[in-house]
Amino acid sequence: MTAASSIRSWLFVPGDSARKQEKAALSGADALILDLEDSVAAELLPAARARVCALLRARAERAGQALWVRVNALSSGKLGDDLAGVMPGAPDGVVLPKVSRASELTEVDAQLGELERRHAMTPGTVKLLVIATETPQAIFSLGDFANAAHARLAALTWGAEDLSAALGAVARDDNGALTFTFELARSMCLLAAAAAEVACIDGVCVDFRDSAAVSREAARACRDGFSGKLAIHPAQVACINAAFSPQRQEVERAQKIVAAFAAAPQAGVLSLDGQMLDRPHLLKAQRILARAARAQVHS
Repeated sequence: MTAASSIRSWLFVPGDSARKQEKAALSGADALILDLEDSVAAELLPAARARVCALLRARAERAGQALWVRVNALSSGKLGDDLAGVMPGAPDGVVLPKVSRASELTEVDAQLGELERRHAMTPGTVKLLVIATETPQAIFSLGDFANAAHARLAALTWGAEDLSAALGAVARDDNGALTFTFELARSMCLLAAAAAEVACIDGVCVDFRDSAAVSREAARACRDGFSGKLAIHPAQVACINAAFSPQRQEVERAQKIVAAFAAAPQAGVLSLDGQMLDRPHLLKAQRILARAARAQVHS
């Protein structure tokens, strides 16, 4: 199983479309999110669950591409049927939408645990990626993930679309930049994930035809501390993977910094190529090398 923190690109693909699933599998995405929520009409859900389960079973070996499933929210009344329908295929994880309180994970964990036992899976195998900013209440509960952190919780992500609908607001200004409220939600999600010691995944770039915009957003997300980014179209994947894969010069510089501190383990500050370096520089260098190692796994 690929750890959530090692996944650069997470591509949504409708759970009821074999054609789009085949295309997504060839996209180069580190992970696919097989969607049973927004992209599937209610009357098509039974068939979509069966199709997703069949795909999971057909691809039991997932070294090159993880397979996650976005289910319907706990409050929807559909979650139990979603999980029962796909768990025989042993997904790598479940993407849980519209979470308003961290306490919801307790109920979802219980349902997953029962299904893991029923299907002879190792307890805790199926992880959770929580979409943590889709309701106004959720914003006030983000800090609770650190206190209620569960071994099943692998990552948090944020989204603007449902929150903007709940507020009756437009998430971006005329220049395409996030407005203050949505920047706040994004930043708070990132801080909440760090406090809970789990990965944080940046939200989608809705303009999938604008590769420059995708690249800008992905580069910014990487700079800000996100470990990956959601995608809604295969055309976005290459831009995201590139942004989260360090350049050769970055890797070489990071290697020199790590080596310098290794050679002087008692030093709090040292000089390298005319620059004074301290422990935050070492931490940043280690993170760059970790990103490079993750990129190598998926190359």
